[in-house]
Amino acid sequence: MLNYSVILEDTARRRPDHTAFKFMDKSMSYAQIDAAANQVANGLVAAGVKPGDNVAVSCLSLPYFPMLVFGILKAGAVLVPLNVLLKPQEIEYHLKDCNAKAYFCFEGNEVLPMGEWGHAAFSATDSCELFYVVTADPAASPPIADTATLGSLMAGQPADFDPYPTNSDDTAIIIYTSGTTGNPKGAELTHSNVMMNTVQLRDLMHYNDDDVSILVLPLFHVFGLIVQMASGVYHGVTHILVPKFEPDPVMHLLDKENVSVFCGVPTMYWALLNTESDADLNNISKHLRVCISAGQSIPGATLEAFEKKFDTTIIEGYGMSETSPGITFNRLDMPRKIGSVGTPFWGVEVRVVDAEGSGLVQGERGEIVCRGHNVMKGYYGDPKKTAETIKDGWMHTGDVGVFDEDGYLYIVDRIKEMIIRGGENIYPTEVEAMLTEHEAISLVAVIGTPDERMGEEIKACIVLAEGASATPDEIIAWAKNRMSAQKYPRIVEITDSLPMTATGKILKKELKAKEVSSVQTAD
Repeated sequence: MLNYSVILEDTARRRPDHTAFKFMDKSMSYAQIDAAANQVANGLVAAGVKPGDNVAVSCLSLPYFPMLVFGILKAGAVLVPLNVLLKPQEIEYHLKDCNAKAYFCFEGNEVLPMGEWGHAAFSATDSCELFYVVTADPAASPPIADTATLGSLMAGQPADFDPYPTNSDDTAIIIYTSGTTGNPKGAELTHSNVMMNTVQLRDLMHYNDDDVSILVLPLFHVFGLIVQMASGVYHGVTHILVPKFEPDPVMHLLDKENVSVFCGVPTMYWALLNTESDADLNNISKHLRVCISAGQSIPGATLEAFEKKFDTTIIEGYGMSETSPGITFNRLDMPRKIGSVGTPFWGVEVRVVDAEGSGLVQGERGEIVCRGHNVMKGYYGDPKKTAETIKDGWMHTGDVGVFDEDGYLYIVDRIKEMIIRGGENIYPTEVEAMLTEHEAISLVAVIGTPDERMGEEIKACIVLAEGASATPDEIIAWAKNRMSAQKYPRIVEITDSLPMTATGKILKKELKAKEVSSVQTAD
């Protein structure tokens, strides 16, 4: 048997009084979090939730989230974390698609009325039987008529619970993909999948007992949930909960809490690098010992500038929801290569293959495939999509990569984001990396746009650095002098911001769909 909740149970025994989570002026120890999770588990069992039932959760990064995560797992149920920005129709799709038995939803506020949206979706989903509002005040009455609260579920329940003896290959978590191509799909991750990743990520971080880890990534995402929170819980570090990433408040938390571990996506590093803050940078640099970047490639210029400003080290890794999530990582105890996502995790095989699935040699580009303990069981309720993605045991990532002579992997781009201009394959990340070397460019996203003559044309959507100025003509001319003829952008749009997901990824899908009112075109 193996129940993933053991990572909390073990730490609560070893470090019962150590602070597990801090939110604003509130702190909870590992013993308190474990006891609360036990009450959740007892409440779920009393409400009729059985082992194997799917339980959905929409909650910001608040202390209630880890209580629910481990309470659901202890009961032998399956955790289904949902993006907190989903609207009613989208929530309804997820509840129906995963056959959720119960749904916990934070009440939200006027700006983000999560409770109202969640209840509307629940009411439209006949298969979901139980709905609980997670109130900011656990003793508060339900803000929605005829509903129960998380507080009422836990009230009077014992603080002890024997975790259900799940098998290692039972599903522990269903993580939904972003749905950039078609409807989102639920990746079934087993107890073994996530446990193996958690153990390796704990070792990767080289945690110290006094580490302080700040959770700026949303916990409904596999990066925040497994890479950072779970690995930190397994070791027993202190976590600072941040419901919404905003650069200046985060800078002050880095300073006030003496944060030593930071995990984020490239746009977060960019934001922290470019924010004006009166936080004590010297104190931040004194304590911030390691940073992890994943989600998409971080431009070399951003990485080097951040490391210089904060006197710290950023290590890049690569993974996806379907791989629990780790595939490769740079390591603190091995030489790091900037621009690379490192070498494979122990027990994970990684290859670069051609369109027919044949392996390519070092230096040749192709699709990244992997197999090992990290690969999901499959997409929930979708054997066809599973068979299209996992072939002969190999998980096909949809990403283009290349190995160097030392076995370090480099991500070239997403296959689906590749631009085909006049028959030439153009990888947007290569163009983006070159453009970020322009002193006036702060943030950039390169996409393909339909073109009658070339099939697709290269377009760069650019945010200028604060106080900098540059025209589209100037940027195009600069790029033309530094890139081969087929690569430089012919279309440049200068904008104040770029659309992003809740996890900080740039939404290229929205950029492609957007009607551009003012662009500059060059021959």
